[in-house]
Amino acid sequence: MLQALSWAALGTGFTFLMTTLGAAVVFFFVEEPRPQFQRTMLGFAAGVMTAASVWSLLLPAIEQSADFGVPGWLPAAAGLLLGVSFLSALDAVLPHLRRAKDMDLTRRQSTLLMAAITLHNVPEGMAVGLAFALAAEGEGMAGAAALALGIGIQNLPEGAAISLPLRQEGSSRGRAFLLGTLSGSVEPIFGILVVLAAAGVRPLMPWLLSFAAGAMLYVVVEELVPQAHSKAGTCGFVGGFLIMMILDVALG
Repeated sequence: MLQALSWAALGTGFTFLMTTLGAAVVFFFVEEPRPQFQRTMLGFAAGVMTAASVWSLLLPAIEQSADFGVPGWLPAAAGLLLGVSFLSALDAVLPHLRRAKDMDLTRRQSTLLMAAITLHNVPEGMAVGLAFALAAEGEGMAGAAALALGIGIQNLPEGAAISLPLRQEGSSRGRAFLLGTLSGSVEPIFGILVVLAAAGVRPLMPWLLSFAAGAMLYVVVEELVPQAHSKAGTCGFVGGFLIMMILDVALG
């Protein structure tokens, strides 16, 4: 068990580090990003999250459902609806955040974005933790390494997708970096927890993956796409979608 925990910590620690590196991009901007750049980054984040919802979350959820004798569409559809409902409820109860003021809107958007990406990182951390725990027992080391590498590379733009909008909102570089980094901290936490409770968690993975997909898609449609609506935002969306799709297919 100790070896499995150590390997799970190693694999998820790498993916967490990649999120940290992505969040660190906020230190490379001398002044507040211009509106056009902000729209491009919001579109990029929307494209990344849309592609990740399909290739990193929904498709694996459908594939894994077969291992437990469950129709593939059931956890995918039910989990997605639960994720959308959860973010919708979070959206409704966020304190002091109203659409009437621009600053409130920006803060509300950043909060939802961070919540969605953090939720998305939970099943990813669990998947990497399980893969490395199995590798410690002699099963699929190459596959575990490829999974960690793919998720780690994907985490780079996700860290930036949190820290840059927070910086544009008016947060200090240090705070924006810290919150971007914290979004990835759930990966090693849940990666280790899943090893401790491996037998009971595996059947829930398709539901957790779909739940995260629903949360991400809610933020994309409700917040990011409307705010990014421009030619720059569209280009950012296409770029983010293509990059994430290529990473998922090539490395996943």
